[in-house]
Amino acid sequence: MGSLSPYLNIDPNYLAIDSEPQFIMPDGANQHRGRFELAFSQIGGSVCVGAAVGGTMGLYTGLKETKVAQITGPVRRTQLLNFITKRGASSAQSLGVIALIYSAFGVVLSKSRGADDEINTLTAATATGLLYKSSGGWKKALRGGGVGLGLAVAYCLINSRENVKKILGISR
Repeated sequence: MGSLSPYLNIDPNYLAIDSEPQFIMPDGANQHRGRFELAFSQIGGSVCVGAAVGGTMGLYTGLKETKVAQITGPVRRTQLLNFITKRGASSAQSLGVIALIYSAFGVVLSKSRGADDEINTLTAATATGLLYKSSGGWKKALRGGGVGLGLAVAYCLINSRENVKKILGISR
């Protein structure tokens, strides 16, 4: 009883902070987050980035347009806010939809193949570009798929150099 805190009436050893973070994982589970868990942060992050970039572009466009139209005072402020919110919301929605489609393809591929590797990333990004631009015709869809594939290749080369070297058979 001597080790109990007189103020909290608990053993202070329970409050000891370890030097490394601990996460609740089932016994035998791998110690990294899967594609499904990462999907939520990817979608939310994409929406926030889209809003920031779109809002910045809206501010730039609004400053330019109101200067050309020689609008001043409170009307100019209102117009600037309209440009910022409209462009920010539009960009946030677009990037959020792209992230949602990419995450859905990634989760389905990961579950169906039983592996979470670069092939899933490349396939999901290409399929996302194809689907997102499919309403514009097959040429735009192919262009969208090419953009998705290009971005995924760049991502894989930056983040997974060792795995790419293994796949290509390059050893150092």
